Amino acid sequence: MIALRRDVHRHPEIGNDLPRTQQAVLDALAPLDLEITRGATLSSVVAVLRGSDEPAEGPRQVVLLRGDMDALPVSEEVGDDYRSEEQGVMHACGHDLHVAALVGAAHILSTRRKELQGDVVFMFQPGEEGPGGARPMMHEGLLDVAGRRVDAAYAWHAYSSEIPRGVWSSRPGAQYAAADELGVRVLGVGGHGSAPHRARDPITALCDMVLAMQTAVTRAFDALDPVVLTVGRIAGGTKENIIPDTAELEATVRTLSAEQRERVQAILPRVLRGVADTHGVDVEIDYRLGYPVTTNDADEHDFAVDVVRDLFGPDAWQLKAEPELGAEDMSFVLNEVPGAYLVLGACPTDEPASAPDNHSPRAAFDDAVLPDAAAWLAEVAVRRLAQPVAG
Repeated sequence: MIALRRDVHRHPEIGNDLPRTQQAVLDALAPLDLEITRGATLSSVVAVLRGSDEPAEGPRQVVLLRGDMDALPVSEEVGDDYRSEEQGVMHACGHDLHVAALVGAAHILSTRRKELQGDVVFMFQPGEEGPGGARPMMHEGLLDVAGRRVDAAYAWHAYSSEIPRGVWSSRPGAQYAAADELGVRVLGVGGHGSAPHRARDPITALCDMVLAMQTAVTRAFDALDPVVLTVGRIAGGTKENIIPDTAELEATVRTLSAEQRERVQAILPRVLRGVADTHGVDVEIDYRLGYPVTTNDADEHDFAVDVVRDLFGPDAWQLKAEPELGAEDMSFVLNEVPGAYLVLGACPTDEPASAPDNHSPRAAFDDAVLPDAAAWLAEVAVRRLAQPVAG
């Protein structure tokens, strides 16, 4: 697992086209008796392990285990001897560990095949960092690839900071936010900077829009069911004494419930149009839905945490008090089938609070956690398949 992780780390790839990573996974799975499918429109790998041939009591179940494979457009500043060899690309979010642990789980479960009272789907997914690989994999039949619908799905994520090494953390319900994108283009009338009354300035309108949206976020939404809006880009104009015809912004919108997500899609455009009317300009609004809320099913979460405690002891898990406003496209899978998503501390130092976060060019992960991650994935599958089918 460590050798695979470091090989993938040296050769990171971005997005949904990961041919080298895909081949590394295929090579690592080659010795196993698996039914393997490659993605038709992306570099995914789906492998099915058939469980015991003994007749099951009642319908056979299917468990899905997921690992994402893609890297980030980040220039690595970590001095490991297996640092990235690709300029400007780095596994800064630990997905290389996810690949290795899922391969490890496939090897473990292959040796325990006779214990499996159902089938296991291994989901090796590209594109989690964008444009999103889970949904196209689902469109290609991921959830039914075993011939029956997946009954439960599980995933984990390595953290380079915050959590002590070897400690797992999670929470029932919302774990990560929905992440949507808002694009705004203001169409005014350009002119000379000395005579703004002869123009319709899109920049002043755009500035008012930023403030008006932030006011709406604090006044139209319950602070206990939060909305976070961040304008990350503003563009307009070419010179200090020219009023341009247009100006634009891009923002991210984060929500933790389907209700707030729906409301914000209605309220923000209304606010933007009101400001545009005040300034006498036109506005084009592009509201793009991204990843939905990542939600841990309460029962599946408690089951997954019990496995952690049984394997590693009661001190190996800590409750995540609040959800995070990051986003995760495992959410698409968990919207279709119940499951759980846990995180595992992989900080290489004993000071996770001050360590660089995931996505940092200095993010570092201790691959000594790989055996725990692989063991948890495998044991979750064994125990979940042994549960009776709900009536």
